[in-house]
Amino acid sequence: MDPSLAATLGAIALLLLLSAFFSGSETALTAASRPLFHQLGRSGNERAMLVNRLRRDRGRLLGSILIGNNLVNILASVLATSLLIDISGEAGLIYATVIMTVLIVIFSEVLPKTYAIIHADRMALAVAPVVRAIVALFSPFSRAVAVLVGLIFRAFGIGTSPQGATMAEQELRGAIDLHRGTDSEAQHEGVMLHSILDLGEVEVDEVMTHRSDVGSVNADLPAEEIIRQAVISPYTRIPLWRDKPENIIGVLHAKVLLKAVEEHTGGSRDLDVAGLAAKPWFIPESTSLLAQLHAFRRRKEHFAVVVDEYGDLMGIVTLEDILEEIVGDIADEHDIPRRGIRLQSNGIVMVDGDVTIRDLNRRFDWQLPDEAAATVAGLVLHESRLIPEPGQVFTFYGFRFEILGRSGNRLTALAITPPDQENSAT
Repeated sequence: MDPSLAATLGAIALLLLLSAFFSGSETALTAASRPLFHQLGRSGNERAMLVNRLRRDRGRLLGSILIGNNLVNILASVLATSLLIDISGEAGLIYATVIMTVLIVIFSEVLPKTYAIIHADRMALAVAPVVRAIVALFSPFSRAVAVLVGLIFRAFGIGTSPQGATMAEQELRGAIDLHRGTDSEAQHEGVMLHSILDLGEVEVDEVMTHRSDVGSVNADLPAEEIIRQAVISPYTRIPLWRDKPENIIGVLHAKVLLKAVEEHTGGSRDLDVAGLAAKPWFIPESTSLLAQLHAFRRRKEHFAVVVDEYGDLMGIVTLEDILEEIVGDIADEHDIPRRGIRLQSNGIVMVDGDVTIRDLNRRFDWQLPDEAAATVAGLVLHESRLIPEPGQVFTFYGFRFEILGRSGNRLTALAITPPDQENSAT
């Protein structure tokens, strides 16, 4: 074989290998797991830290790889065209186009990128040192190209700002959904992760205990009666009121009360129980759960009284309420059992009126809106614009709501038929 011909073929083969390296490296570095490499970097893996540094300047990384990739592809095509024109004349231009297209697509694009996708993490660690040298070599050219591209975008009014925090959060939510397993434990973990992300969007009035359900005690009762009610109460902290139940004057801790009873020598009859109560902590109903969680930690308290914009009592919220928003119900031997949510064998869901829409959406993966109302009863009242009677049926957002129980103006029990069950029934 002619030495010049062999040298040209060898150069073309080498350039195709370089092209395959550039293509595979680009795919591996962009497809490698960010959480994994973040953790490897924190544990001291030098190559993982190098990959993280390369990916911090994504534009410079991709620009350098693309410049190198296009350079070797164009050079290989030029050499092949020159060689085939010498051999076949003008027809060599067509031969070179077909042959180089096939070679580049198969061996320099599809094959290395497929391998890189399958072994992204391992390949990213392997190519990082070489890519760092390439980025350093082509950095001046990639920066110049980036400036030129930015000028072109601005000329056409196209923004070049990166994704904001909202898009990053949506990406994280999508990753949680993609990695959510099929077993119940994995699904519950996915719900918990979503709940953590939602803490900043949920307000305390959506998880608080409504004032009508608050177990408070009249501070003007005899000390013995207050002690008796504290003993039979399932709660550790008991709000004390005076004149009317909405006027909370203090929060009595059962442990403080028992200690005072033990230390008091004159009997419990003349014990100043109201004086043992801690000053109530009032918070607005619009406080987010995330802000309240930080406030609980900062003040080292677990109990707050929720008021509306006029200062009227709305309910109480505890640290346990916020934790339950993340992990689900936390029950102990003293908790009062609730009926809550009951799924029937026919797919109909029986719920109490005070069950929150968020709980239903998380448990059954529904999409009921919770902007205008926090509870199921509130949603029906908002949509129907009236106070329904038992037996009335409404259809909102494809769901069928049947009123089962009502106490005064409150809806206490409902039957919800989701769209799939509603359609199957018809």
